[in-house]
Amino acid sequence: MKASSRRAILRQSSSLPVWASILWRVTAVLGLVGIAIGVHWFDREGLRDNYDGAVSFIDVIYFTMISITTTGYGDIAPVTERARLFDALIVSPIRVFVVLLFIGTTYQFVLRRSWERWRMALLQEKLTGHIVVAGFGKTGSEAIGELIARGEDARRIVVIDPVAANIDAAQKLGCIVLQADATRDATLNDVCVAKARALIVATGRDDTSILVTLTARHLAPALTISVIVKAEDNEFPARAAGATTVINPVSFAGLLLAGSCKGPHIADYLLDLASIGGPVALAERPVAPHEVGKPLSAITTGLGLRVYRGDGKLRFDSPEVQALQSGDMIVEVVTR
Repeated sequence: MKASSRRAILRQSSSLPVWASILWRVTAVLGLVGIAIGVHWFDREGLRDNYDGAVSFIDVIYFTMISITTTGYGDIAPVTERARLFDALIVSPIRVFVVLLFIGTTYQFVLRRSWERWRMALLQEKLTGHIVVAGFGKTGSEAIGELIARGEDARRIVVIDPVAANIDAAQKLGCIVLQADATRDATLNDVCVAKARALIVATGRDDTSILVTLTARHLAPALTISVIVKAEDNEFPARAAGATTVINPVSFAGLLLAGSCKGPHIADYLLDLASIGGPVALAERPVAPHEVGKPLSAITTGLGLRVYRGDGKLRFDSPEVQALQSGDMIVEVVTR
């Protein structure tokens, strides 16, 4: 098989401040103009001033600037072949370069930023009930893929990540993206975290994830926050920071391994429950009005496993679930 000729391009954001970026552009323009003025001055014998017949240094500056910015007025004109060749082969490209440089500077520092602020304001007006994902690494990308597979609109998912490559990958999925630090209040306010439905924190570092959780809980006291941590010791700090759900993949893998020792199909069934690809799934919902007063075993939407009532959790065989109450949350197994 023939290898692809396409090569990945290394990219890095500029470390120059805005003033320095503008300064080097101005310096480049002045340098090119200075070269053109110097050549015209030393070859002023090739110019003719139709006004007074004498070409002074001021006339050279005037002719150079007019030649670079416009096509000229004809009051001063090159008359020798050398002067005409210089204007044709050097001054004309300088004119094009200067124009492109000014247009690029205007776009980068004025038009693009104004356009991005306007687009961001439009997106923020529509952001409500969305899902924010802090971190688009392996875990975050898999979580988003699962959400989309389960029917979540990618345009209702906002991804925050400081890495440009991750942001590009998330944008290709159709998500709204923001390349920024999710630990900052301003970043979470930009994605309207207070109006979000849920926040998934998968930054890849436990300390960063806990800080993101703490910041988000401060800004959105009622937000549902799910955090993944790698170390078991960090589960308590994550909950203390305000996480609604803390997931430890190592512990979950251990549960699957232990379950597989009790039977060859237990781990397989657990994976079916967790993945969109399985024939069954776990679902959580509030009790319906017509189910109030009925036992958990009487629900028809699935197989009831647990009831959350207030701060307590009731097993399917608890006497209390023989009469469901308004406000109960039911966890059930449903078919896809």
